[in-house]
Amino acid sequence: MRIRNSLKSAKTRDKNNRLVRRRGRLYVINKKNPRMKARQG
Repeated sequence: MRIRNSLKSAKTRDKNNRLVRRRGRLYVINKKNPRMKARQG
């Protein structure tokens, strides 16, 4: 999982990426390609 300042670049890398908010943190998750995971905050 990558930790980034901005998730916009991570989100646009794959069309299956979803932006999710959990426990005050922003996550990019991808069911089809789990390597795309990223976190902010």
